[in-house]
Amino acid sequence: MAARDSRGAMPRKPHPLKATLRRALAPAIFMAVLVFFGAYAVLGPNGVLALGDYKRQLAQREKQYATLDQRRAMLKNRVTLLDPRHANPDMVDELVRKELNVAHPDEVIVPLK
Repeated sequence: MAARDSRGAMPRKPHPLKATLRRALAPAIFMAVLVFFGAYAVLGPNGVLALGDYKRQLAQREKQYATLDQRRAMLKNRVTLLDPRHANPDMVDELVRKELNVAHPDEVIVPLK
């Protein structure tokens, strides 16, 4: 004979579909989270597909850096030539003529720009 509960009724068996759904709930949630993070790792802004874009940006920035480094070296050279302790007379003459906009009558001015 089956045991009765406190109300005197026979305990019911859970429906097989409900029992199956309850057992499958935790793995389903785990799989959904796993799929979400997997898709984010591939398609997200820092994912595998964005790697090509990052490499292209890196190449572009390295090119910009090389250009700026050349400009910095040129400016450093000009600063060295204008050092007050031992200034290069040609550089000083060039800057003075450029700033004061003066030239001798027999000189030919060639604009660089």
